This record gives sequence, structure tokens and C-alpha cells, in this order.
Amino acid sequence: MASPTVACDRQPDFTRFAMDGSPSDRSYDRAVSAARAAFYEGRTRDPAWRSAQLAGLIRLVDGHEDDIVRTLAQDLGKPRAEALTAEAWLVRAEARDTARSFRRWSRPRPVKTPLSLFPGASRAVSEPRGVALIMGAWNYPFLLTLSPLIGALGAGCAAVVKPSEQAPATANLLEELLPRYLDPEAVQVVQGDAEGAARLLEQRFDLILYTGGGRAGRLVMAAAARHLTPVILELGGKSPALVHDSADLAEAARRIAWGKSLNAGQTCTAPDYVLVPRDRTEAFLTAYRGALARFHGGDAATSPDYGRILNRRHFERLSAYLGDGRVVIGGRADPARLFIEPTVLIEVPVDAPVMREEIFGPILPLIPYDSWDEALAFVRAREKPLAAYAFGRDRDALDRAEQDISAGAFCGNDVILQQTVPDLPFGGVGASGMGAYHGRAGFDAFSHAKAVLRRPARFDSGLRFPPHSEGKLRRLRSFF
Repeated sequence: MASPTVACDRQPDFTRFAMDGSPSDRSYDRAVSAARAAFYEGRTRDPAWRSAQLAGLIRLVDGHEDDIVRTLAQDLGKPRAEALTAEAWLVRAEARDTARSFRRWSRPRPVKTPLSLFPGASRAVSEPRGVALIMGAWNYPFLLTLSPLIGALGAGCAAVVKPSEQAPATANLLEELLPRYLDPEAVQVVQGDAEGAARLLEQRFDLILYTGGGRAGRLVMAAAARHLTPVILELGGKSPALVHDSADLAEAARRIAWGKSLNAGQTCTAPDYVLVPRDRTEAFLTAYRGALARFHGGDAATSPDYGRILNRRHFERLSAYLGDGRVVIGGRADPARLFIEPTVLIEVPVDAPVMREEIFGPILPLIPYDSWDEALAFVRAREKPLAAYAFGRDRDALDRAEQDISAGAFCGNDVILQQTVPDLPFGGVGASGMGAYHGRAGFDAFSHAKAVLRRPARFDSGLRFPPHSEGKLRRLRSFF
């Protein structure tokens, strides 16, 4: 089938702008040059420097929790509990775990050397890639900017960090705080709109990590190709939740409702649609409705634990989806407050925009199915998602879902929590992205595994050197 359109790109269109030698170009030049000078100086390779940077991030979080909460509320109406548990504290936990582990991850890995190269010794050595560009996203503007930076610092890279301009309060906070807690030469913070992003991508980097939508991800990849720069792209997509006939419906509905309501649904791994056995749809809807009532006291509009849509453009895009099916839960929308109620749609045509585009909001289409095979086939017929979720007590059914659905991640009997496990890689596959980070995966992403063979200067059997003979070839054959 055709690739779905991703309408909620978390970065702007970079194609409209060209370089013209403006002062912003020079400021980006200076930022990249300063980061590269710090890297070439060698300071970022020092384990003590890496430890100091990671400790600085921990102090930043601990010393500015209220500031982080305030700016996330300004940008997204994000509740305090979400700002802390889904952003600030995750950054602190990952920085702490990386600080404890990067020395172990950095150790050269001995590799078996063929007998023909005796007495040589082989090993794989992790070395930092160099200067990384990290382009953050607006939906989790603190977490998705600093979490990749943790991997870069642990690996010994310098970095140019561009927070999303669509979350300006958080971007300004990061611009203010990062130079105070991190090496201000090796870690450069730059800001800019779509024009700035385009200009920045003209620079040469050693790795680019971009979090956002598929359309802009293609543009980032095209810009990186000019310098043959490797990229890590986290692009989202339509993450399915499959409810098996054996599932505890009340628990499944509660967890899916939580994941779909978190950050008002503006989470790249949020369930994008749910597949429910046809004869259990009413029971699921009843359980979902009850879970929302318990979460928000019956009215999400007055709940202190429910966020808002980023801006009017995204609000209007989401409001249009409300007409793509029949609303059976929620459906209220208030443009003045950028509020959209947690909503469930049924009777949704599979080719409707809400089923073709990444929703990135609190609207959940419910698709009934008649067999588990049908549900799995429905998911497999679509682009590979960033995450897939399956609920059920039948272990074989969940095993089939895990094996049959290709996705960036799989979580059984829950949603989203897989990305809070520090040692699990976070990244997509196919249209949902490429590459991964978090924990050891983040260290590896910002490192190059350099192949090293060391041999003595004098000893050599001479078998490989001409002139060759049948006798030499017979002896060489024994080594292969």
C-alpha cells in the first residue's frame, strides 16, 4: 500500500530557504567551528570531561525543576507531574546511568585474530564521531533535546544543539542553562526558525540526530547526503494497540487511555489506533470511558493533569479528524484554550485521513476485527510503526504479535513505558526512522567502532609475498 502521509511534522519545512551569507550564517559558522575546535583539542575524549558534563546535566535538572515545569507549561500546557516524570526526571536518570557506565562501554573489545596473522592482536575501539548536530522536537522539548545529548557526551563528542523553535520558552531556558552547566565551547546551543534550520544543515557535521516528522526527516537526510553525514532519524508514525480476546479489558483500556492522554496525545509512541474484537467493542468503550473519568474527574477541560495542543495550526488539523468517524467518547474542542477532549472514533473508513496520517493528538480510532490473524494482517499492511502494543493473557497471541509486527519497539500489556528503560534502544524502522539511542545504544550511536590490528614490526612468515608457488599456496590454504 502507499506510504501514509505524516501531517504533523514536528519541524518546519527546510526547503524554502537558501544560503545568502547573512549574519545568522556566520553565527552558525562560529558555533560549529567552536565545537569542532574543542573536539580537535582532545578535551571531549577525556573521561573526566565526560563525567563532568553528565554531572552538570544532573545538577541542571536538580537545580531548575521549577523552571523546567514553568516553561513546559508555557509551551504545551504540560501538567507538573508530566513535566517531571516524562521529561526532567528521565533526563536525570539517563545521565546518571550513562555516567556510571560509559567507561565500561568505552573499553576496547578484543577480537579473535586468525592464525595466519599470528602473533597479531585485534580489537574494536570506540572513538567519538566528532561534532554532532542534535535537533530537538517540540512535543517533549526538554527530554528529546537532552536525551540524545547524553549519548553524545558519554561517547566523547562535541555537539551543536538546536532546540525546537515551536517550544520557545523551553528553547530559551536551554539556551540560558546549558552554557552554565556544560562546557560552553564543546556544547553550542543555537536557535532559529525554519530558515535557521536550513542554514544550519548546510554546515558539515559528523552525525545528525533529528526528531520530528517524516517529511522534514527526508529533508534532513537529503541535506546530510551533501556531506555524506550519517543520520539518526526518529520519525514517529502510526503505532497500533491490539487488544486480544484474552485481555483484561479494564486494564487494557486504562493503560491505552493513559498513553493516549499523556501530553494530550502529542507523543510519538502514543497508541495511534486500537484494534478490538468486534464483540467486545462496547465493553472496551465502557472501560475506556470509565478510565478517563477516573483520570480527570469527568471533565478533562478542568483537570490539572491534562495538557493542551501546541498551537492553533495543530488544533485545526486535529479538529478536522473529528469528522472522520462517529464520536462515541469525548469530541469537545475549544480553540480559545487549544483544548481537545480525549476522544474515541468508531465507524472510521480505513482510508480516512485519521487512519492515513499520524494523529499526534488525543483522538483514538477504534477498528473492530474478527480474528487475531486479521488484526495482525491489518497492522502488517501498513508502514512499520515506531512502536506496537498488544494486550492479552494469551502468551502465544502476544508472542505472535511480537514476532509478526515489525516496529521500532514492542510492548506487551502496556504502552510507551518501553522508552523509559535506559538500556533499551529507542528508534524506528522503515518509515518510522533509522538508528537508535538511549543508554548503550546512544553511546554506540555517537561512537565509531574502529577496527585495530597490531602486529610486531619484525616477525613475518613471508608466505603472502611474491613470488608465489604451489607449495606456498598449499600452506596458505590451511589458514582458510
